[in-house]
Amino acid sequence: MSRRLRAAVVGVGYLGRFHAEKYAAHPGAELVAVVDVDAERARQVARALGAEATTDYRALIGRIDCASVVVPTPLHGTVAHELLAAGIDVLVEKPLTTTIEEGKSLLEAAVRGGRVLQVGHLERFNPALRALNGLLTQPRFIECVRLAPFTERGTDVDVVLDLMIHDLDVILSMVPSAVRAVEAVGVPVLTGSVDIANARLRFANGCIANVTASRVSAKRERKLRIFQPDAYFSVDYGEHRVRIFRREPRADGQPCLVAEERQVAEGDALAAEIDAFVQAVRRRETPPVTGWDGLRALEVAHVIRESVETEVRTAQATGLA
Repeated sequence: MSRRLRAAVVGVGYLGRFHAEKYAAHPGAELVAVVDVDAERARQVARALGAEATTDYRALIGRIDCASVVVPTPLHGTVAHELLAAGIDVLVEKPLTTTIEEGKSLLEAAVRGGRVLQVGHLERFNPALRALNGLLTQPRFIECVRLAPFTERGTDVDVVLDLMIHDLDVILSMVPSAVRAVEAVGVPVLTGSVDIANARLRFANGCIANVTASRVSAKRERKLRIFQPDAYFSVDYGEHRVRIFRREPRADGQPCLVAEERQVAEGDALAAEIDAFVQAVRRRETPPVTGWDGLRALEVAHVIRESVETEVRTAQATGLA
């Protein structure tokens, strides 16, 4: 067996610590170090996982093969770009970056250096979503609802980049067509940016997607519904349940709906994501969620944000806000 990949995690807050744990447990990787501006936090995580602790990711250049970047979103571009430029393969948490310009710069750095750049759109590895593999043929209408109670984590960006972008990536992976029109509304509730938003996307092939995201809800809910000519699919991420309604002919030749419910094993989406990244790095293959995927989701997110801002300005101008 070839040597284990030398890995590091830059940013070991709530989510970064989980990244570090997955690398430490992966048979194909060695967790060399964890990085955090909070030196004591870095030491605590490093001590628990048998790794080195440092506050400067630049000190690891030349000593690691790959890294997860799990710093606050506004820092994704700077940190990931430096690592890619140094010849290090990168898994950057979603969203890819804050701005489209930074996202394009990351892609250029990865292509120029022949580096693997994977984006942490975790839902792609959700067992409930994977249960639909091979069943989707021609989605015509998609509805996504993602609600969560308020927490301080993730509030460095608005709810579109914080939560909705998960579903934008999922939708874009299902619909092989360009987005032609966007309508969106949103309001700030507990922060200075939008905390609840709804967007309606119209694709060139006629598919419509309706997406709602909130980080100020009383309960957590993550559901996905997909309609296509021959079937309807309902996915409940939280309950790990998939319901399938297929159109089939009855004995008299008339169509009817046949229901099937699948209970999906909970699984470990983050472990699957880390494993996919490790395999892509080792084999020098295209990862399952590429930098291009991350950039496309970011571009649509920015169109939604601009639409929300337009609605807010219109409401203010007409005295409705």
